[in-house]
Amino acid sequence: MKIGVYPGTFDPITNGHLDIIKRAYQLFDKLYIVVPQNIGKNALFTTEERVNLIKAVLVDYPDIEVIATDKLTVEFAKSVNAVAMIRGLRIVSDFDYELQLATINKKLDSTIETVFIMSSHEYSFLSSSSVKEIAKFKRDVSIFVPEVVNEALKEK
Repeated sequence: MKIGVYPGTFDPITNGHLDIIKRAYQLFDKLYIVVPQNIGKNALFTTEERVNLIKAVLVDYPDIEVIATDKLTVEFAKSVNAVAMIRGLRIVSDFDYELQLATINKKLDSTIETVFIMSSHEYSFLSSSSVKEIAKFKRDVSIFVPEVVNEALKEK
């Protein structure tokens, strides 16, 4: 069984994230979406809220498990016997950071690969940060996020 791990802050999950998830879903027998519990960032949604939003969005995908962890992602991947971690790339500048992270992870555990999936063109501009910024000004973000996330942003 080929197991993949897609880690991310997902604050909030966007249609761009979903694009990567759906494409990764076709590559693996089982996919874990991993949300870090102790991110150094100032998150809008709690870890539990992010996990629940992702679960709600992915309810029709039985082979995807959404989980929060306080482990390093590569350690989590090893604990579930994953063969690869999935990383989405939107723009060229993402590659510098992602290559550094992939290299560090490879040093920590040489048995786990990193698979880069390029964002589809229609999502290459999209980030959780930009969605939060637009929502903060009470503008419509429904074209950028699933409806359950749009409603959660309105409530926040």
